[in-house]
Order: sequence, then structure tokens, then C-alpha cells
Amino acid sequence: MCPSRLVLEHVTSRWGVLILVALLERSYRFSELRREVGGVSEKMLAQTLQTLERDGFVHRDAKPVIPPRVDYSLTGLGREAAEQVSALGRWTESRLSAVQAAREAYDAQKAHAPQGPRGHSG
Repeated sequence: MCPSRLVLEHVTSRWGVLILVALLERSYRFSELRREVGGVSEKMLAQTLQTLERDGFVHRDAKPVIPPRVDYSLTGLGREAAEQVSALGRWTESRLSAVQAAREAYDAQKAHAPQGPRGHSG
């Protein structure tokens, strides 16, 4: 797999996008970030954070206090990536009605198209 494709997969994964966008607002502790993202398991959040940290997008700041405190924030590179995926998210929201209309037109066309021997039109 092409290295850039792997990085793109990390940044645009379901949890990657949500974590990056959340961290655009501010730094979070692990439990706060899990609540903010919503629906992510502890294991998946930990894995995604570790991947994003390894790629240079997330900074993990472990403070030597009791109880231990770990904060996650974006690096400069992470901020750039988060702004890009955030822009894509905003665009998606603004164009949702056009996508829905296209889906309905496609489904209506498929429903009225003649079906081939295997259930495929053609």
C-alpha cells in the first residue's frame, strides 16, 4: 500500500475524523475525549490516538502526578489535517440535500429499469 494512502486512511477513518475535529476545539483528557466523540470504545479510542500520535498529528502529554493525567492535543501537522477534514465535514453537511436528491433519483431509476438474468440491469 502506498504510504500516503495509509496516512489518508488514518486521517479519514470514522474515529480519526471525529477525534481530529474534537481536538480542534481544545486539548482533552482521554475520558473527556471519549465522551466528546461519543460511541467510540475505549480500545478503539486508544488505538486511534496511538496511530494519530505515531503519524505526528496528536501530542500525548503525560503529567507525572497522582493520579496520572494524560492530555491529548493537536500538533501543527494535526491542526492542518483537522482543518481539512473539518472543511470536508462542513461541505458534506451543506450539500446533504443534493446528495439525498441524487440518491432518490438513482433509486427511482433503478426501480424502473429492466432487470437482466441475474437481477442486474442491462
